[in-house]
Amino acid sequence: MEINLICLVFFVEESTDVKKKEKPLPRLNIHSAFWILASIVLTYYVEFFKTVKESVLTDSWFLVGSILLTISLTIAFYCIGYLEWCCGIGDYDTRYPALIPVTTATFISAAICFNIALWSVWSFFTPLLLFTQFMGMVMLVSLFG
Repeated sequence: MEINLICLVFFVEESTDVKKKEKPLPRLNIHSAFWILASIVLTYYVEFFKTVKESVLTDSWFLVGSILLTISLTIAFYCIGYLEWCCGIGDYDTRYPALIPVTTATFISAAICFNIALWSVWSFFTPLLLFTQFMGMVMLVSLFG
């Protein structure tokens, strides 16, 4: 009993020390700057927007991917914007357990559709290019929030 109490006191003291020493990370660090710059360089180098504009007009996979991405982002904005900010529900994943798996499934399906649509342009570089664009956007958005 005494050993458990000593371990508990030690654990509580250790966790409070860690909280005191912990500083918030800066929003712009080397990791986020790398992904943002890589995304910008790839956008310019592979003429990303020109290629996407051409694919929108000719490929049904791109249209399906766009619809799935819109569904995924709509659910995400519903969770963050409405449930968390307006309703004050911070644990929406426990109150609405289907939201996170549905959002994840639609996003992965959209990524697969985009890879299929753009495979004819960039071949096996397509997943790498799309992942770099995704990470660049995530890091750019994280700078604002």
